[in-house]
Amino acid sequence: MSVSRKGLLAALAVLVLAFMAAPLLLHRGEKSPQAEFGLPWQIELLPNGGSRVFGLALGSDTLADARARLGAELQVAIIARRGEAGTLEAYLPDARASYVTGKLILNLDAAPELVRDMLARSGGGKYMDSGAGRFNLSPADQALALQRPLAAISFIPSVDLDEATILQRFGAPSERIRVSDDVEHFLYADKGLDIALDTRGKELLQYVPPREFARLRAPLAAKRAP
Repeated sequence: MSVSRKGLLAALAVLVLAFMAAPLLLHRGEKSPQAEFGLPWQIELLPNGGSRVFGLALGSDTLADARARLGAELQVAIIARRGEAGTLEAYLPDARASYVTGKLILNLDAAPELVRDMLARSGGGKYMDSGAGRFNLSPADQALALQRPLAAISFIPSVDLDEATILQRFGAPSERIRVSDDVEHFLYADKGLDIALDTRGKELLQYVPPREFARLRAPLAAKRAP
């Protein structure tokens, strides 16, 4: 796996900052070209230690597979902070998981050297005040990105979640880690899922192949609040 362990959570946090301005909620009767797929708690475990969620198999399906399923609205870019190579991401601002709407983020498995080269050939972008930047790919690199497998999937639901809803829909977690007064993580190691419950912000669901769950848990354990 080319995506660094400690960089996954940081990359997702940067991506959230970069894209939070996009609309979250699809109102009834509003017509929008959304992709529709299974519910966030419908996770299929695969024999190879992987998983399939939203109709996509982590670690084996590529961005091309995701685009075929989700549609051409899937946006691809490099998300980076100043001085960092960044990560290769794909983003669907208006996704529909059955009756649940939100933002869908695909983290692609790409070596840092490849991402740096893509950034150097970038077709433009800019940094925000937060230090996060979003950079478009050149046409050649867009074709190259389609070949990269999916390393992780994140989903930011439109509606706020609470503890009761999480436990009802996803069941009891294998572990809970509180990293601050406002944020607690519900970890489902057997499903490769981390749900960040944020009392002051948006919830974030992160999916990785269950066999690689340690790379998702390790940074959280290091930040565990006393």
